[in-house]
This record gives sequence, structure tokens and C-alpha cells, in this order.
Amino acid sequence: MVTLTHYLALSALLFGIGAVGFLIQRNALIVFMCVELMLNAAALAFVAASRYRGLLEGQMAVFFVLTVAAAEVAVGLALMVAIFRTRQTTNVDELRSLKG
Repeated sequence: MVTLTHYLALSALLFGIGAVGFLIQRNALIVFMCVELMLNAAALAFVAASRYRGLLEGQMAVFFVLTVAAAEVAVGLALMVAIFRTRQTTNVDELRSLKG
């Protein structure tokens, strides 16, 4: 039987993978994917906890997490396309200064 501990362990593992990827990657698109992975790990923890307690507050929080994730993807990718058109790179180290 799968318990709450299993779900929370999986959520912690996914969050850890996302955090490590966020810290060591230099490609901005992969950094965005790692942020998405961390948001999904938090959503998994919310859903598991709400299912365990029998309440809907966790599932409502997931709705807001997914809304923020969708907005982050839309704005982030639009910024990356605009920056790539001017700089011809998605390397985060080369994007530290946004001056022309």
C-alpha cells in the first residue's frame, strides 16, 4: 500500500532534482524546466497531504501553483525568445548584464 510517506518522499526527490538542476545548469531553458519540476513537486506534496487529511485546501493550492507555473512558462519563454534574438545565446552566464 502506498502511504503519505511514499508520496512525500517522491515529492522531496523531485524537488531535490529540480533544485540541483537549477543550481548547476547554465542553459536558461533547462533552468526553467527545473523550476517547473520544483513547482510540480510542491503540487504533489499538496495533493498527497490533502488526500491524506480528506480536505480540499491542498487541491485548491495546487490550482494556484499550476496557474503560477503556466504564467511563469509564458512570460519566461517569451523573454528567452526575445533575449535569444538579440544575444544568440541562452547561456545564463552570458545573460548577467541585460545592457545592449
